[in-house]
Amino acid sequence: GVRMRMEGREEMQAAVGLRCTWDIPPPAGTQAKWVRLNVGGTVFLTTRQTLCREQKSFLCRLCQGEELQSDRDETGAYLIDRDPTYFGPILNFLRHGKLVLDKDMAEEGVLEEAEFYNIGPLIRIIKDRMEEKDYTVTQVPPKHVYRVLQCQEEELTQMVSTMSDGWRFEQLVNIGSSYNYGNEDQTEFLCVVSKELYNSPSGLSSEPSHKAKVRL
Repeated sequence: GVRMRMEGREEMQAAVGLRCTWDIPPPAGTQAKWVRLNVGGTVFLTTRQTLCREQKSFLCRLCQGEELQSDRDETGAYLIDRDPTYFGPILNFLRHGKLVLDKDMAEEGVLEEAEFYNIGPLIRIIKDRMEEKDYTVTQVPPKHVYRVLQCQEEELTQMVSTMSDGWRFEQLVNIGSSYNYGNEDQTEFLCVVSKELYNSPSGLSSEPSHKAKVRL
């Protein structure tokens, strides 16, 4: 019990000492390689080497004690007023150079922190990943669009051969002779064509213009 009390008292003195003197650089021997960071109430333990992987980052400048006078908590950890949720991926990126996210973690959140800590390579990786996601179209089953075109017999071959842009010939209905050009009867047909429409990422259906030369 005595030892516990002693340790407790020493810790108290150490804490009080630190609180008063944290801005005085520690003696050379205590410039330890381990660094404690208190990010929004969560303590992370890492090394100077890890934090200084990205030379221009806020974290590198912090542990080199350059122009940043950062407050420390009672354990001597640097206090950083940021969300600890997104700090894990940031620290892991500095450790091994890969961006690893839990499936529920928003990339925007990590991007925000990467920009705050000024970690250039990570900012680029996240932005690339977010752009790739935008391009990946979720597969929506195609909708079918049907058109009925009326044409004369002599136009039929031409119409079928000029159908383009994914239009498919479905059905032909003979509706008899309805026009009399001179002495010649022209048989009229109704031609049914269909096309598959895919939804584009913007939510608008993409439908190229219909190039067939037919009378609608």
